[in-house]
Amino acid sequence: MRTASQGVTECNTSSANIAVNPYKADFPLLAANPELAFLDSAATAQRPHAVLDTQRAFYETMNANALRGLYRLSVEATEAIEAARARIARFIGAPAGRDIVFTRNASEALNLVARSFAPTVLEPGDEVCLTIMEHHSNLIPWQQACRATGAHLIYMYPNEDGVITPEEMDAKIGPRTKIVAVAHVSNVLGIENPVCALADRVHTRGGYLVVDGAQSVPHMPVDVQKLGADFFTFSAHKALGPFGIGVLWGRTELLDAMPPFLTGGEMISSVTETDAVWAPVPEKFEAGTQDAAGIVATAAALDYLEDIGWEALQSREHALVHTAMERLTALPYVHLIGHPDPAQHHGAISFNVDGIHPHDVASILDEQNVAIRAGHHCAQPLLAWLDVESCCRASLTFYNDEADINALVEGLETVWRTFNG
Repeated sequence: MRTASQGVTECNTSSANIAVNPYKADFPLLAANPELAFLDSAATAQRPHAVLDTQRAFYETMNANALRGLYRLSVEATEAIEAARARIARFIGAPAGRDIVFTRNASEALNLVARSFAPTVLEPGDEVCLTIMEHHSNLIPWQQACRATGAHLIYMYPNEDGVITPEEMDAKIGPRTKIVAVAHVSNVLGIENPVCALADRVHTRGGYLVVDGAQSVPHMPVDVQKLGADFFTFSAHKALGPFGIGVLWGRTELLDAMPPFLTGGEMISSVTETDAVWAPVPEKFEAGTQDAAGIVATAAALDYLEDIGWEALQSREHALVHTAMERLTALPYVHLIGHPDPAQHHGAISFNVDGIHPHDVASILDEQNVAIRAGHHCAQPLLAWLDVESCCRASLTFYNDEADINALVEGLETVWRTFNG
């Protein structure tokens, strides 16, 4: 089964040339809608043929309930899941496939950690430290965990460029800090947070680091061991994979010590009328029938990304973001949010248009076949801290091109004329 197209391989050396696009042909939705400027990949990415073909091939060639049968199809399905688990572990630098737990999405993975791990280490008066820029999925579970255990929630705030400074880390990570939970990359500001520095500080205090990698995995190489993470999560659908698949990695000894989050079929070793013995990790956390086809397709998505290569992907995305920010800054009625350096925006560019509500901006852009996000982006505390009710977000990735940026700029000019003549 093919992965990246031949055109992708041939174009790696000129990936920063955003005037040409060898990638859109690999994505059926984009190829079928050449007039569409899809600038919402931070919410969900498009899927290449390689992923769709793999998902379909599973149902056509090995459709059976994994783990539960001794016949050939069931064994093949089980082997395919375990191969995908090992593939995902290699992709994020995890030492063992058994430490990869499949969930429905990153939100569920973060809830699993907050519900199953946090109560094993938090006591009244302890502290959980977050950044104010967290997605609600990495904020609300910790609110609940603190409420349940009597711990306190502490926030780190960035400087005016969106950077969490060493001084802020030192001020907020103290002797009572047991958990630091942080987005690797902000879904609003696009900035990469200082995960390694956070790991050093919380580990010195005897605490643990939880990393939300939903916005980093699609844009940069990840090595959970080098980052110093104790837990790391991401969603497949933001990394070219299918909906409904989340990934949790955790250190072996932590996962082994945690109770299950969900109970039922396949997560047990034995059951009596009055008790149950849990299966080992990862099955302990994977109650019920898993989306085997989606899991296998997730591995195909990661293969596709690595076929492109991180150097090619990142050089193209940097060129796209640099050009987009330059063009948007030239519009006097558009105001960017976040760091002024394009290199600090990993795909995401947030902005507002003077006097025009972001929902109106997005609606008029949609009429011009430009798809962006508008609203609070599941980051209401951040926007409140920025004193911004809501904002627009254009999120770029390697399958975008200069024509998409042109369409965004021309669309914004139409938005301005619509309201101002």
